[in-house]
Amino acid sequence: MRAVRAAREARVRTLSLAELNRATLARQLLLERRRIAPAAAVERIGGMQAQSGRAPYVGLWSRTVDFGRPALERALARRRLVRATLMRGTIHLVSAADYALFAAALDVAPPSWIEPDAHALADRVAGEVRALAHEPVTREEVFAWLEREHGVDAASLRGLWYALRIHGAIVHAPATGRWRQPASTTYVAVEREEHDPLRARIELVRRYLAAFGPATRADASTWSGLRSRDLGGALDALEPLRRFRDPEGRELLDLPRAPLPPAETRVPVRFLPKWDSVLLAHADRRRVVTDEHRRTIVGVNGDVAQTFLIDGLVAGTWTIERGRVLVHPFAPLPRAARRELEDQARRLEAFAR
Repeated sequence: MRAVRAAREARVRTLSLAELNRATLARQLLLERRRIAPAAAVERIGGMQAQSGRAPYVGLWSRTVDFGRPALERALARRRLVRATLMRGTIHLVSAADYALFAAALDVAPPSWIEPDAHALADRVAGEVRALAHEPVTREEVFAWLEREHGVDAASLRGLWYALRIHGAIVHAPATGRWRQPASTTYVAVEREEHDPLRARIELVRRYLAAFGPATRADASTWSGLRSRDLGGALDALEPLRRFRDPEGRELLDLPRAPLPPAETRVPVRFLPKWDSVLLAHADRRRVVTDEHRRTIVGVNGDVAQTFLIDGLVAGTWTIERGRVLVHPFAPLPRAARRELEDQARRLEAFAR
């Protein structure tokens, strides 16, 4: 039996970092722009991290054909897309259907940074807070209501606002996701279909592998914020999965027939917004950014800079100043890559005006 297992493992293909790079970029719509609606694109790539309201606009511009800002604003206004607290306790842009699914999958246990009293209170008053958030409200208004009606000093309970949004199905109001955001952030309750938590986790993991695979169990845990042991049942339910090895010999899991482009596949220059998920979805991120450059683009507070890809790897950062896109390469670029980068920068400037 041991000899059979050893022979099977010997046949498992090892994928290079370049092969993992192309696989991830293909699934993230970064090898070729697609003609696809914003909601469908967001579902395809497993949601988009969206602490910065403008980030998804740039992310969709880099991934889709003829994308215009009004298309995303319409999808938000019609509740086809929502900005909500989900994976890793961070704000993500997801479809309305995925919000219900992902929220159910992630509701395994409250994060350690939520005080038990905050979790219990949020569970108790969720219905009342939902009623309050029938129309857009600010966090300050919700906290004032809690103090007035329940005598609660909400600010003193660590993690309460997070717990209230999870238990009450409260998301960012559509106006907060516009390109030109309002002065204050408001929140609103949405309808959320109920899902069986295990079935939801199975679908969450399947969608992760479709968007970011091949990947290790640690990668899936890093992206979702769930513990590896909370993902085991979901991975078992998805069998049979394809298995590979990464250059360090770690097991990689993947869906059958998911794309695996050749390592030499050409990658166009791509601009990525702040916190783009392609930079955050793996425990080992070397498939898209070297360790040296990762330390450059990730701040001590977890902030992730706006970056650009050359040949599929992070090669520098970019900013917008006075309407101009300024690029900051980490090293001198080949002439052809520099020309392509400058062309894409001009196109991004026109998009951002």
